Amino acid sequence: MKKLVVLGAGYGGMRILHRLLPNQLPSDTEIVLVDRAPYHSLKTEFYALAAGTISDHHVRVTFPEHERLSVKYGEVAKVDMDGKVVHFEDQSTLTFDDLIIGLGCEDKYHDIPGAEEYTYSIQTINKSRKAYQALNDLPANKVVAIVGGGLSGVEIASELRESRPDLTIKLFDRGSIILSSFPERLSKYVQNWFETHGVEVVNGSNITRVEENTLYNHDEPVHCDVIVWTAGIQPNKVVRELDVEKDGQGRVVLTKQHNIPGHENVYVVGDCASLPHAPSAQLAEGQAEQIVQVLLKRWNGETPPEEFPAIKLKGVLGSLGKKHGFGLVNERPLTGRVARLLKSGILWMYKYHNG
Repeated sequence: MKKLVVLGAGYGGMRILHRLLPNQLPSDTEIVLVDRAPYHSLKTEFYALAAGTISDHHVRVTFPEHERLSVKYGEVAKVDMDGKVVHFEDQSTLTFDDLIIGLGCEDKYHDIPGAEEYTYSIQTINKSRKAYQALNDLPANKVVAIVGGGLSGVEIASELRESRPDLTIKLFDRGSIILSSFPERLSKYVQNWFETHGVEVVNGSNITRVEENTLYNHDEPVHCDVIVWTAGIQPNKVVRELDVEKDGQGRVVLTKQHNIPGHENVYVVGDCASLPHAPSAQLAEGQAEQIVQVLLKRWNGETPPEEFPAIKLKGVLGSLGKKHGFGLVNERPLTGRVARLLKSGILWMYKYHNG
């Protein structure tokens, strides 16, 4: 049997499984899915898990089942592309014929002293659980700092405001206005929402170091009882250590068929891949669709497409608590309840279509 190994049950990995199973997987091929956890996690909802407004089971989706799909649980240590072997932290190994690397991203701390040691993360389900514990164990009137005014920072700040109205919440952002990559109308809408709901937005911030319960903004100390870091991402450490061409963000440069140049059997999907758009669940799924086409052609002894059409993204939606939201859908700005309802509907469809 030929062996397709999928590293990571993220949005890209799951889409590949759902497209190949149950009917498109060749009879001489098996799939081994590798992940830390026995379920797919809805990473886009980790902010709500950390804030305490949804429970753990709401962000879990079961893996598909098939007689030629097996799951190996473990932490990947390194990938030997020439030897076609995946090495694990527990010293075990796994051979492959084809490999899909979808290991996702990690927080990027920008070499700021103390940032990794003294802040909480929402990049994994386990880290989000720890953030939940820290945030919801706080007594009344304590101070929470959230570093990073992008989508994740905005969503956890607003969700925590609804979950814990007794807390003082400070959102630190480097820009002159939060969500600076969005149209100005949306940025102002979100900034005004925070002002109305008592979240302090510290624009033009520059975090120079972090100590226990203290954040230094422009070298000035700010006391905080819990600090949550949402100020940037980078590819998984295993991918960062691959001796291959990377782009300026450390993501792997790929061929038009999404494999690593010189390694036709090794593909990279999702946050670790160098693509024309910022990493997102939608982008990973769109890329996964194209990888499946390439795999099926190559398995059948046919030449895959020389190139693919650009992956079309429908837009992005963010929440401001459970009743309000914002976003861009087909380049049209949306704010208020409609945006929030749309996000909830898309989440419901994803969870119950894939679960």
